[in-house]
Formats: sequence, C-alpha cells, structure tokens
Amino acid sequence: MNFSAEKASRKWPDGAFRRAAAAMVTAAGALLCLLLSLGMQAGPAQAARGVPTFPWDDLFGTRPHRAHKAVRRSAVPLPRPRPADAPAAAEPEPPAAETQPPAAPAEAARPREMAKPAEAARPAEPPKPQLSACRQALTEEIAIAPSIPDIHGAGGCGGEDLVRLEAIVLPDRRKVAVKPAAILRCKMAAAVADWVRTDIAPLAQTLGGGISNLDNFDSFECRGRNRVAGAQLSEHGRANALDVRALGLSNGKSISLTDRSVPRDLREAVLHSVCARFSTVLGPGSDWYHEDHIHLDLIERRSNYRICQWNVYDPLPQVAPLLPAERPEEAPPREVAAKSDASRHDATKADEPDAAKSGDAAAVPKGAPETKPQPTKKRRQSRRF
Repeated sequence: MNFSAEKASRKWPDGAFRRAAAAMVTAAGALLCLLLSLGMQAGPAQAARGVPTFPWDDLFGTRPHRAHKAVRRSAVPLPRPRPADAPAAAEPEPPAAETQPPAAPAEAARPREMAKPAEAARPAEPPKPQLSACRQALTEEIAIAPSIPDIHGAGGCGGEDLVRLEAIVLPDRRKVAVKPAAILRCKMAAAVADWVRTDIAPLAQTLGGGISNLDNFDSFECRGRNRVAGAQLSEHGRANALDVRALGLSNGKSISLTDRSVPRDLREAVLHSVCARFSTVLGPGSDWYHEDHIHLDLIERRSNYRICQWNVYDPLPQVAPLLPAERPEEAPPREVAAKSDASRHDATKADEPDAAKSGDAAAVPKGAPETKPQPTKKRRQSRRF
C-alpha cells in the first residue's frame, strides 16, 4: 500500500495543520539557539552590572533592581525675607490662669519637664492594708510593739495581726522591757501590756523602785502542748500564749513568781490579777510542766470557760527541824517509865509470904477468892523527831 503526506492531506483534512506545526517547532528551535549564542557573548559584562543574562533569569524578581532615572526633588517655595523697615510683631500675653512666678536662674535654664518634682515621676505605691482595731489602739504610748508579717506554718501554726512586743510603756513614760521580745497576737500583747500597767506596776512600787523588765520564758513556738509529740497544738503555736518566769525590779532584784521564799501575799496578789484577765493560768500544782513558771493565754472556750490552776505554797522554814530542841534546865525531872506487867506480877508474888507473916493474911476471910493485883496502865513517853 502506497502511503505519503500528500495522500494523507487529501485523506484527512487536518494534515495541513500538522505540517504548519512542525514548521513552527523548527523555527522556535532556531530562535532559541540564536538567543543562547547571544547570551554567551554578552553574559560576563551584563552579569557584572547586575543585569540578567537571559530574559528568564529573573522571572521571580530575586535580583536587585536599579533605578532607571535619578529621582528629582521638587523645589519647595520659601517665603521672602522680612523687610528691615517692618514693625516688630507683638508677642501674645499668656492667660491669667497660666501665669507662673519667675523661676530662679538655675531653674529657668532647665526645661519645664526637669522642673517638675521627683515625686510626680515615681510610680504610685500600692495601698497599705487597713490596720485592725487592736493595732490602732496599741500605740507607742502603751507598748513598743512593731507589726510583723503574718505566719502560716504547718499544722495550723502561726496567725495574723502579729506584733513583736519589745517593751511596755508605763503611764509615767518609763519602759518595762520584755526579755527577750515576745511574738504575740495583737490582742494577747494588749492584754499583757494592760496587766503590767494596771496591776504589776503599782504592786512593784512597794517592793523596791518599781518594775523594770519582764522575764519571758516562752512565747511563739510551733509545737504541741507541753512539747509532747502528737499532742494538740499549743496556744504557743498560735502566738496566743506567754510564759512568765520572774519580774525584774529597778533595784536589780528579781522576783520569781514560783519561789516559795517570796512573800505569800505578793504571790497571791499576782494570782488574783492574772486569773481575772486571762482564759488560762497554769502554775505550780497544775502539772509538773509548770513548776517553774506561769503560763498565760487567751484561748476561747464555750461559755467563756476559764482555767486557773496555781497553788500558792507556804514558805519553807528557814531551818529544817531535823533534831528535837534541847530540854530547858528549869524543866521538871522526867518520870521514870513504869515496869512491865510481868515484872510487876512477879514482885507481888514475892511479897505475899511477908504479908502473911505480918498478919495481913488474917484480914482476908476464909473461902474468899484470891484477888490479883490490878495491873497499872503503862505511860508512854512521847518523843519528838
């Protein structure tokens, strides 16, 4: 079968178009070769100037562009100079509300921003927390007790509205130091200060110049009652208790509240004063934990129940009665101790024959029962040791 392009064009109508397409492909290939040859000749010079070698080298605009023409700035018209013979312009006067007094030479040289006070540039301080009624009442005229931050410890230890009681100020401006300073709640510190100012200070005036210090045995301590492991939290752990051991006087003496050599009237006066002010008072006789100090606290109980356990013991004798006192010379002679019943009975039997010989037996009728002598009671001499 004889087949050719002419026959195909006659057989299929689109044969002419295929021939035209082939001719266009051939022409495009020739044009591409021409462009490649031109690019290879002018490539180094154009690359040095930053101009793309081929038209398709900068299709995505990655090369820096250069301005084709210099940017011309338009001239701004300026006003004409003021004539020399023109009158001077009057300056406007400031309003009356903005008038300011003349500043000092040093202040006038500085800008207005520098003349402002430094307080205006400081940031505003946060508002201070509002003080409690107890803190407002416990002023420096009553006690030296600065506030301290709240304490929140493990197991409920600590508290709020705490102070460090350093000294108590008496009405005559004298200070009673608390040694060492006690960490207490404000209400407890106020109660201690009122007790010293009202009750203890007048009492100490009769002893030797007044009170000078308060012996603090213990105040805030996170622990159980009586320091027993696992016991209920003590009021010391809540900063609501104070242990007082002694009172210091101005003459240098110290009065221990549990010392039996201290006059009983003085210790009883202190007992009545603390039991009327505090919820709990523990001292000698309550338990062996409080034999050498007095415990005071302000615990709140049902129906305002109070505990006051402090036995004020009598003073001990100065000389212990180890031996009996000597017998005075003018004392009557001591009676001889009576003999025993057995020895007295033997002596009676020995005297019976002599009595018969002397005629005493005739006095006894015949057939009468024999009478035995009645034993005498033994007098015992008491001895003192």
